[in-house]
This record gives sequence, C-alpha cells and structure tokens, in this order.
Amino acid sequence: MKITLNRVNDAVHFEGSSNTTDVKVHIDGSPNIGGEGLGTRPMELVLMALGSCSALDLVSILKKQRQQIDDIKIDVEGQRREDIPQVFTAIHISFSLSGAIDQVKAEKAAELAVKKYCSVHDMLAAGGIDITYDIQIR
Repeated sequence: MKITLNRVNDAVHFEGSSNTTDVKVHIDGSPNIGGEGLGTRPMELVLMALGSCSALDLVSILKKQRQQIDDIKIDVEGQRREDIPQVFTAIHISFSLSGAIDQVKAEKAAELAVKKYCSVHDMLAAGGIDITYDIQIR
C-alpha cells in the first residue's frame, strides 16, 4: 500500500490518493497553521479510520449471521492531551443500528469487529489509547 499527498494550494490543503483506488481525499490543517477548511484534518482522519475499520468488520460479521441491517451510524469521539503532540488518550465508538438485529449477536459482532479484526484499533491501542465502544439497536 502506498499513498501520495499532493499540495493543492499555497496554504496547507493536500489531496491524498492511494495506489489501490482512484478516490481522492482532501486534507487541510487547522486555521492556526493556515488551514482554510478545504479538507478533513489529519486527526479527524484517524478517528474516521478507526470508525470505518470497525464498521466494515461489524457489517460483514452481521451479514454472515444473516442479520438485517437497515441503517447504521457510527459516532467516534476522541479525547486528546493538552501537551504537544496532542495525541489521543481515549476514544469511544458508538454504533447505532436499525433493522431486524439480535442484540446479543450485535454485541458479540461489535466486540469481534473492534477488538479482534480492526487493525486500526490494534495500532492505536498498542500506543496506549483507551478505546471503548457501545452498540445500540434502534
């Protein structure tokens, strides 16, 4: 896997691409370093990576269990320390699903998705970040 970042403007707006897809991701910094709100910030991308990695695995597991997922929403909230670098110290993932889904199967699937199959979780947890989650069926 390889990614490329190309600078888009004279500020800190970049366009990211990968050698595996044609999708482009826009990345920008905070206003205090010249960001203009033209892309997602890098630390937001970390939370998105964790949430999406867990979500992909969760959906896959539930589909294999023949659970009917009508909708899914994931909120990921990270707490950062004050000192620079302002790394995450704790992250919480909230899964909200709707459909004909068994609560016990959903809870087990979430545990497997987050703690066993999500590579992003393992990288962040290895760095000492406390990662928790909850799952609700609507």
